[in-house]
Amino acid sequence: MRFHLTASSALYHLVRCGLSLAFLVSGAIKLARPEVFAVTIKALGLVPEALAGPLSLALPGVEVAAAVLLLMDIRGSLAVIAGLLGIFVAILMYALRMGLDIDCGCYGPGEPEREAFASLRGALWRDGAMLAAVAALYWLRRQRDWRGRCLSDVLPITCLKERT
Repeated sequence: MRFHLTASSALYHLVRCGLSLAFLVSGAIKLARPEVFAVTIKALGLVPEALAGPLSLALPGVEVAAAVLLLMDIRGSLAVIAGLLGIFVAILMYALRMGLDIDCGCYGPGEPEREAFASLRGALWRDGAMLAAVAALYWLRRQRDWRGRCLSDVLPITCLKERT
């Protein structure tokens, strides 16, 4: 039984760190060149052009923050990651449905010679795999009766009381 708990714990940490790293890299690449990400946002046509600039900073900022908090195993961070993935999947499905010939912008601009639709489909598969990782983390948390760390464990703030 002890081996099972150890293996489960190791799997939990491995998946959590991998998911954190994926979001950290994605957000950092976009933050390094927000003007490039803004072009992708504009190409989607889902928001007014005036919002593309602010979104090109805010969205990767949320990605990086959620990644760091998930890396520290802070309560609520996995829900933010799941929400972001839900939004990304919806946007990718929209782009594919509309036949948009754009790069997904997930990890910065793609190679120009690469077919854009392959990039969108690949991103959809990747996001689906990350959603499966989120589901696995929730399942592993349930198995371990995980309560989570509060942000106040790391920062000098107080957590909201849990409902009993």
